[in-house]
Amino acid sequence: MSQEILVLAWGAVLLIVQIFLAGHLKTKQYGADWNIGARDEPMPPLEPVPARAKRAQDNMMETFPVAIVAMLGVAVAGRSSDTTVVGAWLWLAMRVAYVPVYLLGIKGLRTIIFLVSLIGLLMVLVPMLGG
Repeated sequence: MSQEILVLAWGAVLLIVQIFLAGHLKTKQYGADWNIGARDEPMPPLEPVPARAKRAQDNMMETFPVAIVAMLGVAVAGRSSDTTVVGAWLWLAMRVAYVPVYLLGIKGLRTIIFLVSLIGLLMVLVPMLGG
């Protein structure tokens, strides 16, 4: 199995962790009855940390499809290289770092981490586009 596919598998694990983390924090705020119910009633806005967890999850869900295309693409096309492997692992490391930094509300660092994760994705994607 290529390293890029392994990174995708770990990325899926990270997404599952983020889904459960955001759900857990929402349930802590709204209660178990809300969690097991139909969730039809309007609820107050999320407190800062649960809201950040949800936004971090949303961000992962927005960028993960790009990672899938890039990493699966290089694996299927046989274009895996040291650069694509480093880029894939860089993307995953930055996505892992993104979560606690966002939860803590560290201004600026979250954006830098996100941009570095995009650089990692580009390291995987550009070889596919280059012919």
